[in-house]
Amino acid sequence: MGLLSKAGPTPKRHNVLEHMIRDISGALERSLFAEEISARPGLLQSLDARVKVVCTLAFLIGVNLSRSLAVIGAIYLFVLWLAWRSCIPAAVFIRRVWLFLPFFTGVLLIPALFITPGPPWLLLPFGLVITRTGLITDLFLVLRVSTSVSLTLLLILTTPWNTVLSALSVMRVPDVFILTLGMTYRYIYLLLHIANDMFLARKSRVVGRLTTVEERRIMAAAAATLLSRSLNMSSEVYLAMKSRGFQGRMVILKPFKMRRRDWVWGSVLLSVSLAAIVLGR
Repeated sequence: MGLLSKAGPTPKRHNVLEHMIRDISGALERSLFAEEISARPGLLQSLDARVKVVCTLAFLIGVNLSRSLAVIGAIYLFVLWLAWRSCIPAAVFIRRVWLFLPFFTGVLLIPALFITPGPPWLLLPFGLVITRTGLITDLFLVLRVSTSVSLTLLLILTTPWNTVLSALSVMRVPDVFILTLGMTYRYIYLLLHIANDMFLARKSRVVGRLTTVEERRIMAAAAATLLSRSLNMSSEVYLAMKSRGFQGRMVILKPFKMRRRDWVWGSVLLSVSLAAIVLGR
């Protein structure tokens, strides 16, 4: 009894396959959720894709050229208003931006607080000093990154991906760039489905717990299988495209047509973005 009390409960070991299946299923659900939002009767969903692409680029330029925190903050609030008018849940929209933002910007934010020269703002233990210049620099970085990501996410959530690519082709973006984006998105989606099916099939055939060596062996075999299937699929898709007359250029099946609503809202959004650029300078 004494030995059992000292040992305590056996810790649960995480199953790599279960985590992988859950992550892949979550990625597929997020993709389907984005397609669902783009079909809702919202403000941006009803506008021409070319208008949304041009206005998004204008706002991105205004955000990155602005030297005023108030202007960048006003653009971010305007983006939140557009998301609300486009029937996008506020919690989902904000969480997608701010959940991963600290991991990508924290590497730059924390050192900049201390190494940026300027007047001291806050004294910390161990001789650390947060400068006022470093704090302002970090605020600019956080606001610019969060607003830029929010603008891009707003465009993706309110416009189907194929429509975005078609709008880019109309705006004379090189076909090679557009085809690469389209095929990458399609391949990622298919490979996620294939990987999900593989791990579910493997899990249904496993009885009991797997050792760490067995889990690593399964992961290595799955990665090799996915690589082999992706190479075979790419050659098969290319041959199928060539047999159907593919000549290396985009063909738009549904042409775009500007309406009065598109002209009005496009003018409003461009005016706001130009005002932000002027006020931010």
